[in-house]
Amino acid sequence: MTPVPDIDRILPEVILTLTGVLLMLIDASLKPARKRRWLGGVAAIGTTLALWASLWQLSLPEGTGFFGTVETSTFTVFFHVLICGIVLAALLVSLDTLPANSHHQGEYYALIVFGAVGMCLLTAAVELLVVFIALEISSISTYILAGYRKQTGRGPEAAIKYFLLGSFATAFLLYGIALIFGATGTTQIYEIANLAPTSENHALIVAALAMMLVGILFKVSAAPFHVWTPDVYEGAPSPVVALLSTGPKAAAFALLLRVVYEMLPTLHSYWAPLLWVVAVLSMTVGNLAALRQQNVKRMLAYSSIAHAGYLLAAFAGIGNVGIAAASFYAAAYAAMNVGAFAVITLVSGYDEKLPLIDDYRGLIYRAPLLGILLVFFLISLIGVPFTGGFFGKFYSFSAAMSSLSSGGVTLVIIGLLNSGIAAAYYLRLAVVAASPAAEGPAPAKPEVGIAVGAALLLLVGTTLWLGIRPGAALHAAQSGARTLQAPVSGGESAPISPILQATPQTAP
Repeated sequence: MTPVPDIDRILPEVILTLTGVLLMLIDASLKPARKRRWLGGVAAIGTTLALWASLWQLSLPEGTGFFGTVETSTFTVFFHVLICGIVLAALLVSLDTLPANSHHQGEYYALIVFGAVGMCLLTAAVELLVVFIALEISSISTYILAGYRKQTGRGPEAAIKYFLLGSFATAFLLYGIALIFGATGTTQIYEIANLAPTSENHALIVAALAMMLVGILFKVSAAPFHVWTPDVYEGAPSPVVALLSTGPKAAAFALLLRVVYEMLPTLHSYWAPLLWVVAVLSMTVGNLAALRQQNVKRMLAYSSIAHAGYLLAAFAGIGNVGIAAASFYAAAYAAMNVGAFAVITLVSGYDEKLPLIDDYRGLIYRAPLLGILLVFFLISLIGVPFTGGFFGKFYSFSAAMSSLSSGGVTLVIIGLLNSGIAAAYYLRLAVVAASPAAEGPAPAKPEVGIAVGAALLLLVGTTLWLGIRPGAALHAAQSGARTLQAPVSGGESAPISPILQATPQTAP
């Protein structure tokens, strides 16, 4: 068999890097007075090519490159496609919503693309130092993007909070890597998986796991590491929040799956109860806090904390069951959450002059299409059948039920109760949008451009596809789960749960 060139193992990252460099060079060569909106189109084309390259990697044999630091497998391809799709949608929304006279447009698009490089590399890395580098590439880009609206005051505040707390969390991750190296003498994930069970420094490995979990759970905004989320979401531009709330989280969840299921599966008795507690805290704290919010973005920020809890419920599943369910939920949440923020971007505008829930009153009358789409994405976030959110929760809770302990059943009951709480604030916004507007001057009707219209079409189609015919996406998630080869007691890979195996092709 002809060996695969190492460059093919990171082809999507290479394409995204070249796209970002090209954007910076073009931006620097243009006169200050020249419009730069079309640079977003260049970024979208580069991201589309990276998505195609990710799918092309399915034709490659599974394996590693660059001395065992990066991997190509169905697991990495699944998350590469997901991240590239998220970035493409965020770019299309930005094309039609960033003001023509906004500052540093070229840098804005380049930062999104460079952030995608870090996110994709994070999902492919099987060496902890590469994991750290990829995380920093992604984080630095998103720190800057969070403060893009520097004229508002809240933009710099969001960036500073995100940077300070993010740096603190990254230090925990890096210290955990140092401890795992001290205990095993390596930072290669597969080697750690082989050496950890027989290591004499068991306490050091447990401490390393705890440190790494702190860093990763911060990135997914799980409670109690969620305090940065509402302020950053409120201060950052809505297209950036659409990216922040999904892309880095998908990459961080992919890393979390690697750490607990592939690198340290023998510590299941340590990390499973911990993630159980974090899942319960995230669902409960996120939903209860969201009930009190009047600002739409802050409400969705707390909602994202709750959804992190729903996804973490899948980690109660044994082996491949939990991996497949978590991967599917990440895809479903990305589609419906980016869609919700796309509508919010159009309604509130770049300056977000309509930030409150009551500002959406009568939306379905003055902009019927946007009003209907907002309600659609909200009911998907609730988990109503025929939407991706339904099967996302269904598979996540099914994975939790597959746990051999009674803790899985308790977790599902808590999750269902929290889903009922979440319905209250989602439906409140939906009812306000469908209610007649109050007397007085009505806000201007939002304009839906070609680019943002294409993004909405993509997001609606994906949400419906995952809700009506989830079989293909779940099969891809299951294939990715098998490549992680998650062992259970006895050393064999866990079988796919019968509930997940008998995937319905249409929603019940």
